[in-house]
Amino acid sequence: MSISYWKSLLKPNKRKPATLAAPPYSAVDEAEGVPAGLEETVDRIDRLLGMNDDFTMRRFHVFGHYAAAMFYFSNMVDQAIINNDILKPFMYTPPHLEGKSFAPEQLPDVLLNESLFHSEGTRVNKLSLAIEGLLRGQTVVAVDGMDCIFLIGTRNIEKRSIEQPATEQVIRGPREGFIELLGTNIALLRYRLQSADFRVYTMEIGRRSKSKVAICYLHDLTNPDLVREVDKRLRNIDVDAILDSGYLEQFIEDNHLSPFPQVQYTERPDKIVANLLEGRVGILVDGSPLALVVPTVFSQFYQTVEDYTERFLLMSAIRLARLVALIFSLVFPSLYVAIISFNPELIPTEFAVAVAGGRAGVPFPAIIEVLVMEVSMEVLREATIRLPQQVGGALSIVGVLVIGQAAVAAGFASPITVVIIALTTIGSFATPAYNAALALRLLRFPLIIMAGIFGLYGVMIGLILIINHLLSLKSFGVPYMSPFVPGNFQSMKDLIVRAPLWWMKKRPVALHTLDNQKEADHLAERFSNTNRDVLDPLKFKQPEEER
Repeated sequence: MSISYWKSLLKPNKRKPATLAAPPYSAVDEAEGVPAGLEETVDRIDRLLGMNDDFTMRRFHVFGHYAAAMFYFSNMVDQAIINNDILKPFMYTPPHLEGKSFAPEQLPDVLLNESLFHSEGTRVNKLSLAIEGLLRGQTVVAVDGMDCIFLIGTRNIEKRSIEQPATEQVIRGPREGFIELLGTNIALLRYRLQSADFRVYTMEIGRRSKSKVAICYLHDLTNPDLVREVDKRLRNIDVDAILDSGYLEQFIEDNHLSPFPQVQYTERPDKIVANLLEGRVGILVDGSPLALVVPTVFSQFYQTVEDYTERFLLMSAIRLARLVALIFSLVFPSLYVAIISFNPELIPTEFAVAVAGGRAGVPFPAIIEVLVMEVSMEVLREATIRLPQQVGGALSIVGVLVIGQAAVAAGFASPITVVIIALTTIGSFATPAYNAALALRLLRFPLIIMAGIFGLYGVMIGLILIINHLLSLKSFGVPYMSPFVPGNFQSMKDLIVRAPLWWMKKRPVALHTLDNQKEADHLAERFSNTNRDVLDPLKFKQPEEER
């Protein structure tokens, strides 16, 4: 196309010169007041937002005498509320005010307190506040001769229903998960935590997105220094947009170079409430179904809500199995490479012969074989996640069965290597937190390389470096490995195994809560003193004729 054609596209539209030449919203002075005349207000708002096809302006007369204009975005509001609760009450004089006259300066109070049929109505005297309200889905009403503007809550965004969390499977517990709307998520928290001490503090982050962020905590429980630090870190964020809670996580974590997550995220309201009751702080973002929990320690990433809803003996055994799977997913491939390459004498003779027979036709050393299989598994896992759900399941089956069997038959990998990689992959799936499992998956590769170079010494050096890094991490000042380091016996009751609920009387010491007592004293004795033989058959002897 010619250059003149592209120049013509850059020229302003002659039909709307004011609209296309209008400054961006960022040019509006926050201290700018409402213009005195209605036409000036209409022109100012129209130059800022009038170029949008979904922007609507409706002119009418208040009580049949005062010229007014109403502004809103048609796709973000409830049209029935606008017609019945705003437009009709403003146009018709209330019956109890008919025949009465009042001064123009009394009109704002009359409209707000006598006419408006809506509880979310306020007056603002700054144009920037009116523009922000419009962009959030509120309705603005300007009346001629008034130095203020009415801002009325009419937001109605289409949302999905409350469903079971997609990223956290529920075995025993509530099936409700967060959705994208912040108001609904806060309601789910208040439904489970009906306490006057539950505080929700909101702020806006993002110069362009104006995303609303909510800080949730218990006023009489959470350490005030923690709340202030969370507020400070969030206020220091100065970016264009916050589109998900993951943006906040990357800004507020302590160590940005660590592979281990220092902020926990969840879709479950009951999990957030449980953390709030321990003295932590929850962070919710409007538009994101994932809430953040701070501070976070490593033990939280292998714990689940089901650990507390089932009996402690059973769930302690399950937690131990989970820990074994976590260790498997980290060190199993590197141990295999170190033993096969450097210390085959550690393998029993019969098993060593079987392993040697399986590797007889493999042309690669163990480290290359394991690395190729690990990379292939990671690629297959990522492809399974990104493909449509209908195709992903079929691909995973084909990848595991067909490709694995073909690799063994072609002499590309030994059967024992396929078993090792399969056990490692299953172990990574057993870790409940995806971000923690991802960190362990990535750390497998440097461990395998060190095992291939230095053998078992390399594995031990790698583990020492990982443990040393974990000991150096902190989340909002809380040691990442607490309560193990620094040690605290009371908090260790919920570390490796889960003690009975009536044994865990105190909240985590590392959080320094204002109220450390979680349960009543001597709670176990109350249950031990109850009558356990209420319906004992020996107490109720039946007559012989009824036997």
